[in-house]
Amino acid sequence: MTGTGGPHGPDAGIIVVTGAGSGIGRAVARELLDAGWRVAVAGRRAEALEQSVEGRPRALVVPTDITVPSQVDDLFSTVTRTWGRVDVLFNNAGAFGPRATVDEISIQDWNDVVAVNLTGSMLCAAAAVRAMKSQTPQGGRIINNGSVSAHAPRPASVAYTATKHAITGLTKSISLDGRRFGVTASQIDIGNTATELTAGFTTGTLQADGSTRVEPVFDVAHAAHLVRQLAELPLDVTVDSLVVTATGMPFTGRG
Repeated sequence: MTGTGGPHGPDAGIIVVTGAGSGIGRAVARELLDAGWRVAVAGRRAEALEQSVEGRPRALVVPTDITVPSQVDDLFSTVTRTWGRVDVLFNNAGAFGPRATVDEISIQDWNDVVAVNLTGSMLCAAAAVRAMKSQTPQGGRIINNGSVSAHAPRPASVAYTATKHAITGLTKSISLDGRRFGVTASQIDIGNTATELTAGFTTGTLQADGSTRVEPVFDVAHAAHLVRQLAELPLDVTVDSLVVTATGMPFTGRG
């Protein structure tokens, strides 16, 4: 097999998608299931995960709180016990947290965002790498969902922005440390997809100059398709970073 997994047949790829109960994670899970991948969907809400897969074959529903190390270990143990290996992890689960500046955010709110966005992503990556190093053939791909906030913040988003900048360091470290084991890592930074989480962008959201402005959004299916393209690359190809936004989104030149 030259890639992380083929889209059809007994060699169809095996991917773990976190935060799969809604939004980008749900769209990615459906895209890959429809392409023939075996997809383990993880998230805190079992009912939402079931809604995401809609009874599709090749789906494995594993309710998981990624901030709890034992639950993350159980997730990957379940996948390897069921399908024998892990080809790809889409590290997608995340939380915006409250709108707050650095002098306003409470330590509890800060810790809650860090726990999900950074520590949770690290725990999932660690479990995935352990599986990828031990399996035969060795190797796999980790795709971290960053954000355009990994490049430029929104106002009053200190915890979210700091964790998304940190995801860039996590991605680079995984790619470097995993190199000799055939493990590679990519980061996709997605801006303004049309999901329930971004519904407010179409009615107006706070800008850097203090104004409130409507922002364009794009169909989440396009983001899901790009994740699939990354997942299906052969392991001798690494896309370090990919940025996709809605045309006209205030990102390039934000401010």
